[in-house]
Amino acid sequence: MEFSEEDFTRLLVMEQARKTAEANYAKNPLDADNLTKWGGALLQLCQLERGPEAMSQEAVSKFEEALDINPSKHEALWGMGNAETNLAFLIPDPDQAEEHFLAAAQLYQRALDEVNEKLAKGFGLLKSICH
Repeated sequence: MEFSEEDFTRLLVMEQARKTAEANYAKNPLDADNLTKWGGALLQLCQLERGPEAMSQEAVSKFEEALDINPSKHEALWGMGNAETNLAFLIPDPDQAEEHFLAAAQLYQRALDEVNEKLAKGFGLLKSICH
């Protein structure tokens, strides 16, 4: 596969991010932010390399681990939704692909619910200050 200079640079940056996250995990396996970054880097690498399924599955496992630590981490929910969508496009069987699309939709909804809840709390606080 031929990469543009921009894609090659992105590939190098994401590979470095993956390695950094892996090293940070060895120091602190309970860092949900790091696990989310690791999953995101794996997902970006998967998309740049045109989709090894194993790498998408590994991204899902990192997002799952982050969510085990912090179930309301909307970045991990959103990233896992992206990983499920990516997996759906890699699977030739339409029924199996649909399962991944449905899982992605549920994850995106959970991420939106988390963000909306935080925004509502912030708005409520602002309203109480202004009145």
